[in-house]
Amino acid sequence: MQGYRIHFIRHAICEANEEGRYVGITESPVSKRGREELVKKAETHFYPDVDKVYVSPLKRCIATAAFLYPEGYARVMPELREMNFGDFEGKKLTEIKDLPEYKQFLKGGLNNPPPNGESVESVVRRCYEGLDFIINDMMKNGWHSAAVITHGGIIMNMLSCFGLPKYSPNDVVCDFGEGFTVMATAQLWQLSGVVEIMGRIPVEKENREED
Repeated sequence: MQGYRIHFIRHAICEANEEGRYVGITESPVSKRGREELVKKAETHFYPDVDKVYVSPLKRCIATAAFLYPEGYARVMPELREMNFGDFEGKKLTEIKDLPEYKQFLKGGLNNPPPNGESVESVVRRCYEGLDFIINDMMKNGWHSAAVITHGGIIMNMLSCFGLPKYSPNDVVCDFGEGFTVMATAQLWQLSGVVEIMGRIPVEKENREED
């Protein structure tokens, strides 16, 4: 049975990340530190070769994709954008931690969005739509591997909702420039709407050489 490897990779750290701000759909460029860390990681780790790249429309993801996969065969997908944090966008925790609406947001739940923001239910729905498109696009075009350059929250939702074995969102947190590889098959996806989680990426070069 044909398998399709999909490598989810979180973007490099951006300026708003360094400042400790909520940054969902807000544009924030990859920082100097982010560029340096990504260069170093690419020197010491193996990022997988791929047939296709799918990328969030936000500039920090596009810049990361352009560095890791400079060939330019990327498709920008709105479904891969980060959650819209509404009124909390661009704010530091110290600015909002005492607000009643922020305390309400922290209670969680599928239909408990931040003010003027996006619900988790909406994020999960478009994550499914995005993953469904990617898998079918790969099957249609005969691509066996793909990279998905997106956001930490999107990777958490993709894997915790549609990955096997089942993990909680906190179990699939990944650092900047890192992520997970999953294996999709037509039968598993079409019958159950799930993919198999294979492991974390990128892999250290010395470990790869020992194998």
